[in-house]
Amino acid sequence: MTELFNNLVSYLNDVFIIKFDGWVMLGFVAQGFFTMRFVVQWIASERARRSVIPVAFWFFSIGGGALLLVYALYRRDPVFIAGQALGLVVYLRNLYFIALHKDQMTTGS
Repeated sequence: MTELFNNLVSYLNDVFIIKFDGWVMLGFVAQGFFTMRFVVQWIASERARRSVIPVAFWFFSIGGGALLLVYALYRRDPVFIAGQALGLVVYLRNLYFIALHKDQMTTGS
């Protein structure tokens, strides 16, 4: 049991202390964007008392997705790269629809 604990402590030290650099910090900032998108969605839904996805959700998604894509490119992780790149397309497309709908609402179409 002591050996297992020592191995765990060694692993965590390696991952969170020894390998900590600017790229890892970027990854944490990007993950923070993704966390914030759920926080703003939750707050908006609580206020409306129904499920709501505010525009800020998509902006945090783009910020987090773009930063995580940069991080994934640096790490050369093809699964992570493909996932983040596809996500960015979806996030941008949703903002396009929001802008299109807003424009139609202001022109009365």
